[in-house]
Amino acid sequence: MNDWIDLLQWPAMAITVLAGLLVGSKSALRRKAGFITFLLSNALWIAWGWHDDAWALIALQLCLIVTNVRGVLKIEGRT
Repeated sequence: MNDWIDLLQWPAMAITVLAGLLVGSKSALRRKAGFITFLLSNALWIAWGWHDDAWALIALQLCLIVTNVRGVLKIEGRT
């Protein structure tokens, strides 16, 4: 059997899809939850990428963290 961390890509993928659905909501609360969920997926992808030496994926996730934090802050400014 593969390393347990190899299985991390599946919940990371599912959480990313869920986050995308939430961010597309008309509700500010759901959009904020979506950005927070994206942050969780960023962390999971970084953990998986670190294990697999996927440095471009890690760099992408670090950039996406910035956009997701910006999304949370923009929504907080509106509510």
